[in-house]
Amino acid sequence: MFTSLITPPPAQTAPAHERFLHLIRLALAGGQFGKLLLSGPVGDDEDVERLTVRAIELRGEPALTFLWRHRTKDVTKNHAPEAGLAEIAALLGARFRNAHLHTASEEVQFAVSRKGRETLRVTRLDAGSDAEAPAPAAHDKAKHRPLEMAHPVWSALGLTHLVKGQPALVPAMARKWKQINRFVEILSSAVDEAQLQGPVRVADFGSGKGYLTFAVHDWLQAQGLAPRVTGIELRDDMVRLCAAVIANEQLQGIRFDQGDVRTQPVQPLDVMIALHACDIATDHALHVGLQSGARVIMSSPCCHKELRPQMTMPAVLRPMLQHGIHLGQEAEMVTDSLRALLLESQGYRTQVFEFIALEHTSKNKMILAVKAQGAAAEALAARRPELLAQIAEIKRFYGLREQRLEQLLSIGSA
Repeated sequence: MFTSLITPPPAQTAPAHERFLHLIRLALAGGQFGKLLLSGPVGDDEDVERLTVRAIELRGEPALTFLWRHRTKDVTKNHAPEAGLAEIAALLGARFRNAHLHTASEEVQFAVSRKGRETLRVTRLDAGSDAEAPAPAAHDKAKHRPLEMAHPVWSALGLTHLVKGQPALVPAMARKWKQINRFVEILSSAVDEAQLQGPVRVADFGSGKGYLTFAVHDWLQAQGLAPRVTGIELRDDMVRLCAAVIANEQLQGIRFDQGDVRTQPVQPLDVMIALHACDIATDHALHVGLQSGARVIMSSPCCHKELRPQMTMPAVLRPMLQHGIHLGQEAEMVTDSLRALLLESQGYRTQVFEFIALEHTSKNKMILAVKAQGAAAEALAARRPELLAQIAEIKRFYGLREQRLEQLLSIGSA
């Protein structure tokens, strides 16, 4: 696919960046390229946090996709292979101090010190851990699903059944399967950003029938991240059902406990998940994630009841908010905006977005927070007074007296 990229190898005395670029070319030409991470931004553009490069197919042709991760947004750009390699060459040392190349057989680390000294380190992967390089993602073909439908867990949970001896989705569960896979795609990106290494400790609050809990365990296990996953659910019948699936399939590294997020003891976590926790239960879950030191926090809130009765209608908004449906939507927006700002004030890079289309579920909002590192963490710490001032101003504008997550964090005025 990328055979035209092969060039004569540089001499061992050549600069480290030339040897690093040659290894990238070899990985692409041999189909061994996994991904390239550029981090440690330098220069005046402090908003850029990191860059991830992957090999893809675009309209049947090879390409490189660049995901620029900024503090407040992500930008994706696609390049022809040679143009992409030229940009990588220009970025090394000039825009990023560090680069990490993942291939099927080795990991290559390139770094430039503040004094301009280049270093290159190549780590060979054990033969037993070698895996076939992932095929480039085809942007104009059917999307790859991260979960295997043949896993017996899905049959036990009623998601799949056998059709002519082959596992197939139960038609009524097609939307649920799409939601599960979309969630895992988001988790994959967050785990990558947080640079988590195994064992990865996960708590899923309000786990219900365990669809997402089992999916997270399955995906982490497939990545070799030694999952330690706990589903926490109030309903004892759901806990017993999921425990039976674990016992029948003899799964390791996953369990289900009966409990309430509001009374959970704080234990170290890497990932905190709380989907569809009603009203202030979401705030308690976010607080548990913060207290536990979770590097990744994923929440899909619902039932925004706390702020609506507190809200006074600013004169300029009164003509709009006199309609109950608009007031409810405004209360939801304000609630989740305050949560996002509070998470940022605690050092998390936070996004609020629609994680699946409305036709699949009406509860489609995701709050995703990843603990910032390095320069990004320092930038957020410097912005903390500004963030707290924004929170105070929003509360003043709407006449809000209290918000549960702010109370739990013991910041702001009562």
